[in-house]
Amino acid sequence: MRQSATSLAISTTGRSLVETTREVAGWVHNQAVDTGLLTVFCRHTSASLLIQENAAREVPGDIIDWLNRIAPEDGGWQHDDEGPDDMPAHLKAILTGVSLSIPVMGGDLALGTWQGIYLAEHRTRPHRRNIVLHLMGE
Repeated sequence: MRQSATSLAISTTGRSLVETTREVAGWVHNQAVDTGLLTVFCRHTSASLLIQENAAREVPGDIIDWLNRIAPEDGGWQHDDEGPDDMPAHLKAILTGVSLSIPVMGGDLALGTWQGIYLAEHRTRPHRRNIVLHLMGE
């Protein structure tokens, strides 16, 4: 059993979903692991990770709109140290999660045909986010 780990820096443009499938899959492929398990972990409390459809252009925008309805900036939140998007960003990260487990089969991510890995940026301004990849396998 082998293990490998790395981190990826992802630049965001503000509230959005940033697809990271290509970068993650490329790193996994370079590890030469045939069968294993990849953990993807977001090191932030106001950003998160999703596996979601990557074929229809409208899906990311619809997800962002839905999250904004569930955790609006004008929700009367007490925590607003970094602005009105601060607490809603934390709530959205709770809902969507900061970690993913993805099987590796035949040296590739075992994602479905229309599945992609996304970093969800929940803040309104751009950030540089960090995700950690940990692969165990043989």
